[in-house]
Amino acid sequence: MKKQFFLSPLALILANSSPAQSLYDIGEDYQESFPLEWVAGADIIYDDNVLPGADTKDASFAINPSIALATRATTPQTVWDIKGLLGFIYYFDKPIGAGGEDINSQSRLTADLIHNFSERIRFVNHSLVAYELEPAYSYGYATSRVLGAYTTWSTDNAVGYRFTERVGNYFGCRVMNTTYTDAEDNDRFNWELYTQFRYQLSPQTVLTPEYRFSQLEANGVASDSTNHYLTFGAEREFSSTLKGVFAAGVQYREVDQGTSSSSPYLQLAINAQVNKDFKVSAFTRYGIEAYDTVLTDPDPAIGSVEFDDKRTLRIGLSSDYVISPSLSLTGGLDYTPSSFEKGRSVAEPAYNGSISDAYENLLNAYVGLTFKINEIFSINSYYTYTNSSSDVSDRSYDRNRISVGASAKF
Repeated sequence: MKKQFFLSPLALILANSSPAQSLYDIGEDYQESFPLEWVAGADIIYDDNVLPGADTKDASFAINPSIALATRATTPQTVWDIKGLLGFIYYFDKPIGAGGEDINSQSRLTADLIHNFSERIRFVNHSLVAYELEPAYSYGYATSRVLGAYTTWSTDNAVGYRFTERVGNYFGCRVMNTTYTDAEDNDRFNWELYTQFRYQLSPQTVLTPEYRFSQLEANGVASDSTNHYLTFGAEREFSSTLKGVFAAGVQYREVDQGTSSSSPYLQLAINAQVNKDFKVSAFTRYGIEAYDTVLTDPDPAIGSVEFDDKRTLRIGLSSDYVISPSLSLTGGLDYTPSSFEKGRSVAEPAYNGSISDAYENLLNAYVGLTFKINEIFSINSYYTYTNSSSDVSDRSYDRNRISVGASAKF
């Protein structure tokens, strides 16, 4: 199989990440297989705000046992890559308030399949299933911890055809479902069709114009909607240690019984291996999001409001630094400002007055140390700080979490 099969070593993952992928992902040239690996461990956590958004700020210790697995199998035609985490968080002091539970799942499974039927035809699948309490901000749909635990699954299937050495096309379908335990109005089912044209401008650069059409079904009082995306992008291998993908264009959103909107759309991801010990990854995405659009107005006379135009900028930064063979440092942040516009009452009875726009900023930062005792055992410690500043009722909070744990790899 040619190294440049299907136009680029970055072509294994499309420029616009599927729901099964983190926004950090830029594509990976899967070449090395490894057998099934298991990591079992447990963390002791101190959380000073176990139920963000509640009337009172309660602290509690918790335990987070987990077991993780990873494996990859590669042949000249097929790649399987599977990663999973099964775990839960148990609070010794049950959170007081609506939605407070003393035990919650923190589990996730992802699977990637790439199969080359020939030198011209490729099939790609990315799938995910998760049931978790702590939001995964880099996956592009969670914006606040106050929504509580959620279950999500998704699958992205695409077929690619290479017409010439330089020209090809992907056609695919994505399906995603997200259900919240305590936030019915945020449940969403979404299906999407897309086509991405690919032109290899040079051995290091691929141009990727793309069109996407998505149909979203919402639960509760939230409205169904339709989205169209037209973007022009590129994948660039600046060097063997610096790679990136970029897409920019326009998004048009139609809301059933609501107001249509259009917006610029931007997505960018960069991975840099600065040196053998230091790696940095970053992403940015801006557009209109269909999640978390039904909020409670601070004025009790207004009640529940749906915002047809929720514009969100997502910025993420992650880094890993190997201080010594036995000690490594990791850190990062997520910054997510959102503007909620074109609000309308969905309360009973409906409020007929004007509704103000709302703004929210969420910052999540973390730093951690891992000490490797030997080839099997490791100990770690993490600190995470989260701040939400919001115009919306019960969504402003500060939160500090400290964890200390140990793990064994076998």
